[in-house]
Amino acid sequence: MKLAIIGRGAIAQYVARHAVERGHEIASTIVRPEKVAPGYVASIADLPDDIDLIIDCAGHAALRQFGPDALRAGYDVLTVSIGALADPAFEQELSDAGTQGGASLTLASGAIGSLDTLRSARVGPLNSVRYIGRKPPKGWIGSPAEQRIDLAKMTGAAQTHFTGSARDAALEYPKNANVAAAVALAGIGMDKTEVELIADPNVSENIHEVHAEGAFGHFSFRIAGKSLPENPRSSALAAMSVIGALDTLASVIRF
Repeated sequence: MKLAIIGRGAIAQYVARHAVERGHEIASTIVRPEKVAPGYVASIADLPDDIDLIIDCAGHAALRQFGPDALRAGYDVLTVSIGALADPAFEQELSDAGTQGGASLTLASGAIGSLDTLRSARVGPLNSVRYIGRKPPKGWIGSPAEQRIDLAKMTGAAQTHFTGSARDAALEYPKNANVAAAVALAGIGMDKTEVELIADPNVSENIHEVHAEGAFGHFSFRIAGKSLPENPRSSALAAMSVIGALDTLASVIRF
């Protein structure tokens, strides 16, 4: 496949490297206008016509900037910026753009698993879904947690700095709550999914838990995720999930 990648950070570099190893071509890199350099473009209009897929690896703002234009222009898009869909107006804009351009937006699973179980179980239906995100204090730097907890001086017991819906979590923590949004979209929705975000000085990994009950029964899922070596704030599994989704899209037999 001929690919264009939005962004040039740690996740984008991981995706580009592994995509090329799988025989795909990175035809363009899309960046903000002030970041343009040789080989980069700053708008969807500057892309070659024969791009098969645009991969967004640059966060909510980048999906807002480039996603609707890409879909309207007929380019399929793969993104890990799932939390951006917590804004219902933007979600509708993406849907309308895709319909207009005959293109689709694929959501990579990001830093969490068990989403296939939630998608199946919601048919039942699901009665409740709860997501708990636990990170070391440094993992919450740059988020609203800084205004609620002295992250630099945390010792001893863990502290919860957010409880609420997945929609509120994704909107308040745009760089930290993509997982909450993914769980919500796979399950019972942004407003019914309960979220708790915790700063814990006793852990060294990002820990994600999903607890669900419904007609199917009940399940609990827990994953302790590592960061990419190039950037301690980027999830290794989030980057891997993009390649996993790319493998699926490029396959004749899909799972």
